[in-house]
Amino acid sequence: MSGASLTREQFVERLREEGANRYHDHHRYHVLMHAGELTRIQLQQWVLNRYYYQTRIPIKDALILSKCEDPEFRRMWIHRIHDHDGTSDSEGGLAMWLRLAQGVGLDREEVASCRSVLPGVRFACDAYVELVRTRSLVEAVASSLTEFFAPDLMSRRILAWERHYPWVDPQMLAYFRARVTRARGDSEEAIEYVTTHAATRSLQELCIAALIRKTEVLWHLLDTVYAAYVEPGWGPRGPRS
Repeated sequence: MSGASLTREQFVERLREEGANRYHDHHRYHVLMHAGELTRIQLQQWVLNRYYYQTRIPIKDALILSKCEDPEFRRMWIHRIHDHDGTSDSEGGLAMWLRLAQGVGLDREEVASCRSVLPGVRFACDAYVELVRTRSLVEAVASSLTEFFAPDLMSRRILAWERHYPWVDPQMLAYFRARVTRARGDSEEAIEYVTTHAATRSLQELCIAALIRKTEVLWHLLDTVYAAYVEPGWGPRGPRS
């Protein structure tokens, strides 16, 4: 799109508006989850399938790092990989998610293998990696701005799980608790970079499109799990109770 570039305030408002309207907290699966209306199997399968998305996050962040020749940016961004993979003296998000899987009654090794992930979920998550791989650095960073909305979602999720799913040990919700703070800081870093480097209207629109595409990935993941385990509930091997 040609024309004058948006001001920083207008650009941020567009990003927030598009992201908020399309964010997956509106999805029926999350609505059911937060209302306490998911069965044990439905909750378990969301955890199992969502883990595949978690494994893609450090990969997309490594791709983002590979696109940038600025050491200052790489030093700022690399903590995201450490947050998910962990370090020699700390547990990362992937390990926390596997503890969550154990907490809902799943076999840790089965979840970690990803062999039971639904094909549609795999397709959506791999599409996110491909998006980051093929777009410019600033577009790739912009696609991460769903983090704007993660803290509120994680806070609601913690309260909902503690209230409606008391059979899950609250200690197993460590991943959600950690993301409340980390996602807020991550989104601030990303929006500063995007608003600084998307200097033309056309590049701003490409960044907005990248964010929209990311929301579609998250939505498709939930569509797939909903179709398999809620309605019509065919599951990978037939109907589920």
